[in-house]
Amino acid sequence: MIYETVITTVNADGSAHIAPFGIRERDGMIIIAPFRPSISLDNLLRTERAVVNLTDDVRVFAGALTGRRVWPVRRAEKIEGYVLDAALAHRELELADIKEDAVRPELTFRVVHEAMHTAFRGFNRAQAAVLEAAVLVSRLHMLPPEKIAAEIAYLTIAIEKTAGDRERQAWSWLIERIENYNAEQRGENQA
Repeated sequence: MIYETVITTVNADGSAHIAPFGIRERDGMIIIAPFRPSISLDNLLRTERAVVNLTDDVRVFAGALTGRRVWPVRRAEKIEGYVLDAALAHRELELADIKEDAVRPELTFRVVHEAMHTAFRGFNRAQAAVLEAAVLVSRLHMLPPEKIAAEIAYLTIAIEKTAGDRERQAWSWLIERIENYNAEQRGENQA
């Protein structure tokens, strides 16, 4: 099973790097498998630390894919790292093993600390729609435009019926990114 999370790592200059990641759990360990090249992968290998943030603020996911990567953070409690202020809960990780791969190495981490910050209030269909749209945006270069258009048309139903302000804002960022990408593919200039 893959869990959609936000991983924070530490850049070489000491600042936070925020990126959405699907993670897996196996035998109490956390598996993160970034594609090469990746700032997150570079940071993970250099520091051997990460924070898994569980958040229901889908703007963080959409923002990472649309150039909005600066979100409020605070220092982690047990490792050198950062926790998203928007995290409902977080886990602080230390690298335990690396399975090398030229395209997508698999990094196994042990949890050294975890904390819950606020209660999870439940699922919102618009949140799920934003996450699915974010995945589509991350694959614009790999999927046919017709598939993306069909998926977005379906996901729009959940946005229209159940979205709050945060979900609408995140959705608008993703739709703008898709429209700009399509315009670029047609050779049109976008401001």
